Amino acid sequence: MDLIFELAIILVASKLAGEISVKLRQPAVLGKLLIGVLLGPAVLGLVSETTTLEELSQIGVILLMFIAGMETDLQEFKRSGKAATLVGLSGIMVPFLVGYFAGIIMNMTTIEALFLGLLLSATSVSISVQALKELNKMQSKEGATILGAAVIDDVVVIIALAFLMSMAGGDVNLGMVLFKKVLFFGLAILAAWKLVPWFLKKFSPLRVTESLVSAALIICFLFAYTAELAGVAAIIGAYIAGVAISQTNYRQEVFEKIETIGYSIFVPVFFTSIGVKASLDGLSQNIGLILLFSIIAILTKLIGAALGAKLSNFSWASSMGIGAAMVSRGEVALILATIGLESKLIGQELFSILVIVVLITTIVTPPMMKFFFQQEDQRNDMKSTA
Repeated sequence: MDLIFELAIILVASKLAGEISVKLRQPAVLGKLLIGVLLGPAVLGLVSETTTLEELSQIGVILLMFIAGMETDLQEFKRSGKAATLVGLSGIMVPFLVGYFAGIIMNMTTIEALFLGLLLSATSVSISVQALKELNKMQSKEGATILGAAVIDDVVVIIALAFLMSMAGGDVNLGMVLFKKVLFFGLAILAAWKLVPWFLKKFSPLRVTESLVSAALIICFLFAYTAELAGVAAIIGAYIAGVAISQTNYRQEVFEKIETIGYSIFVPVFFTSIGVKASLDGLSQNIGLILLFSIIAILTKLIGAALGAKLSNFSWASSMGIGAAMVSRGEVALILATIGLESKLIGQELFSILVIVVLITTIVTPPMMKFFFQQEDQRNDMKSTA
C-alpha cells in the first residue's frame, strides 16, 4: 500500500508544483522536477526510491518520447539533418575535451579523465521535449534539430563508452557494438516503414476494448526494448516508434489517448523520480566540486551545441536555446555514471557528486530554454512589426 500512497502524493504534488511554476512564469516541468527533491529522502522523505517506482518512471519517459515522436514533423526532421549533426557533434566535443582536461588537472588517471569527459558529453532530451511542448517548439526547425542531435549524441557516446571500456580492460567487442547499432537502426527504419502500418491495420479491428491504443503501445514497447538490447537508449526506440505511427492515418487517435495515459500518471512519476534520486549526503564537504562540475557541465554543453547551431545558420538566440536544450544529462548520464561506478572507473564519492551535478543540469534546462527562445520570439515579433 506504500506505493499507492506515494503515487497519490506524486500526482497531487507534481500537478500543484507545475501550476505554481507556470504562475511564476517558468515551464511547468521545472516545478515537477523540484517537487521530487522536496518529496524525496533528501528533504521530506515522503517518497522513496524503489525498484517499482523506477520501473514506472521508465515507462513514463518511454511514453514521453513516444508522444514526441508522434508530434515530430518528419519533413522538418529530414531538413534539419545537417544542423542536428553539427549540434550533436560539437555538443559532444567541447564537454568531452574540457571534462578530460579537468580530470587530468585533478590527478585522475587517463582512463578516469576520459570517462569523466564522456559522461559530461551525454545528453538526455526527455526533459527538453517537455519544455519544447510547453514553448510550442516541438514542430519547429529548432525542435527537429534538438531531437536529431540527441539521437546522434546517444549513439556516439555509447560507442565511445564501448571503446573506453575495451581500453580499460573490459570484455567489449567493438565490432559487435557497432554491428548491433547499425542493425538496430536498419531494422527499426524498415519496421517503421513496412511493419508498423500493417500491424496497426490488422490489430485495430479486433473486437476488444481499445485495440488500436494497445497496438500502439505494443509497437512502442517493442521498439524501446529492442533499442535497449542493441545498446541504444530505450527512449530512442520509443521515439522512432512514435515517428512511425505519425506517418499513419491512426496518428491523431493514438496521440490523444496515449497522451492521456502518459500524462495522467506515468510522466509525472518520471519527472518526480529524477528529484527523488537527489541525495544531500556529503554535500557540504564537496560543495566546491559540485559547483565546479555543474558550471563545466552547463557551459560546455551550452556553448558547444550553440556553436554547432550557429554554424547551421540559426540566430544567436535560437542557437543558445538549442544549446540550452542539450544541457540536461538526465537518466542517460545517470546510467553512464552507474556503469562507471560498477566498472571502477570512478569512485563512490565522485559518483555521488556527479549524481547531484546531473540533477542540477536537468533542473536548469527548462528555464534556460524558455529565456533564450523567448528572446528569439521577441526578435521575430519586432521584425514582423517593423
